[in-house]
Amino acid sequence: MAPARPMLLRRRLATAAMIGVVLYVVVDVILQFLPPYYSPISEAESNLAVGPYGWVMNLNFLARAVLSGCAIGALALSGNPGRLRTTGLVLFGVAGILSGLLAFFPTDVEAEPSASVGGEADVAGLSSAALATTTGAGAVHLVLATAGFLAALAAFALLTVWLRSAGELRRAYPLAVGFLLLAIAGIVFLGVSIVAAPDVLGLAERICLAGILGWVFAVCGVVRASPGHALPDGAPATTVSL
Repeated sequence: MAPARPMLLRRRLATAAMIGVVLYVVVDVILQFLPPYYSPISEAESNLAVGPYGWVMNLNFLARAVLSGCAIGALALSGNPGRLRTTGLVLFGVAGILSGLLAFFPTDVEAEPSASVGGEADVAGLSSAALATTTGAGAVHLVLATAGFLAALAAFALLTVWLRSAGELRRAYPLAVGFLLLAIAGIVFLGVSIVAAPDVLGLAERICLAGILGWVFAVCGVVRASPGHALPDGAPATTVSL
């Protein structure tokens, strides 16, 4: 008889990850309306961790690590194991850990951009400011954030390929591809914005983050709705309801 407890745990972990995604987004949105009123278009999300309510954003970074752990647990109990899933989950775990570490290394909020004689912002100055760091903690934060995004994209690329042959989870494949492409478009847009259009850096970063969080939510939604996973011998597991 198929074990019911792992199925119940999988369902609960997937649910927790989905709730975590929703709460993360809600907190992010609320912080945008609180002092010092950072722009979601031109300023990085990490800036929200600097200011009177910065501690809330730091908790949000830690929450992102937790929801990543929940998603990893749910996927580890799903489908058939293999190199793609194992490597993908390891990279996913690295991305989650890096996200949590962001809470302990505050970013350097860039100074106001210099203006040209005609009043237009100096693009070269803005571009350099986008990656400028003035403290050791700020430099570490930048490295962690960059590595975290890249690790997440690599993880989701591998896991998306794995989903194609993951039995009942194949239903998540189209959504996974869509959100992965959105995240990739966001990271490319982010690179372009750093070089040529720093006034939309925040928007580019959030597009990438939307792809990452959307992938987690969509895939965990399918995991949660799936009645059971294939055992090593191919026998279906017992369905367990919450």
